[in-house]
Amino acid sequence: MPLIDFTNPDVIKFLVENYEKTARLRMKWNSLYGDKLQEAATLHREEKGYTTYDVFKQNMIDGMAAISRDHVTAGHNRRKVPLRDGKHIPGVADMKKGHSIVDVGLGDPEEDPRLARPDTDTTLDPIMRVVDPNQKKIIYKDIPFYGRKVYLKNRSRMKPEQKYYFRECSGWDCGWRLQDSFFSRNAPSHGRVWRLSRDVKSRTGPHPDPAYYNDPEIATVNKCPK
Repeated sequence: MPLIDFTNPDVIKFLVENYEKTARLRMKWNSLYGDKLQEAATLHREEKGYTTYDVFKQNMIDGMAAISRDHVTAGHNRRKVPLRDGKHIPGVADMKKGHSIVDVGLGDPEEDPRLARPDTDTTLDPIMRVVDPNQKKIIYKDIPFYGRKVYLKNRSRMKPEQKYYFRECSGWDCGWRLQDSFFSRNAPSHGRVWRLSRDVKSRTGPHPDPAYYNDPEIATVNKCPK
C-alpha cells in the first residue's frame, strides 16, 4: 500500500475533518460520563498510607504460619530412618565377580600373578599373557641365531590365544581358538578321511554336497532367472 501524500490538499482536508470529529466525540463522552469517572477516581475511605513494602510485608507474615507448620513436619521426618529398596547396591567392585579372566577360565593366577587380585581392585585386566622366560632370553643373545627377529619369528608360530587373553584386532576373528571349533572337536581320531576315495569306493558312488553347503537363497524383487 502506498504511503499517504501529506502534501496533497485533499488529504490534508480529510485528516483535519477526522481530527475534529475525534475531538468532538471525546468531548461528548466526557460531558456524559465525566461525573461517573470523577466519582470512581475519588477515595471515599480513610487513607492509611500503605506502601508497596507494607503489602509485601503483610504477605510474608501471612505465610509464616505455613512455614512454621512445615518446619515441624520436616523435623519429624528428619528423625525417621530412610527406607532402602535394596539392602545392597552393586558398584564397580561387584562387576568383576563371576566375569574376571580367572572366573571365565581363560587364565590361571599361578601362571600369571597379575590375575590374583581382589574384587575391590578395579584396574584393567592385562592384555598379553606372560611371556615364556626362555623366549625372553632370545632377545638378549647375539645374532644371527638369536635376537629380535628370531624372537618375533618364534612368537609368530604361536597361536594368538596363547599370547593374548582376548582378540585385540579383527584379523584374529578367523582362526581364534580353533581347538574349540566344530572341526577340531569332530576331527578323525586315526589318520585322514579321504572323502573322494571313500565316495568312489562306496556302493552308491559319489554324492553331491548337502543342501546346507549351498549359498542361502535370498528373496529379491528380481523375477528373472539367472
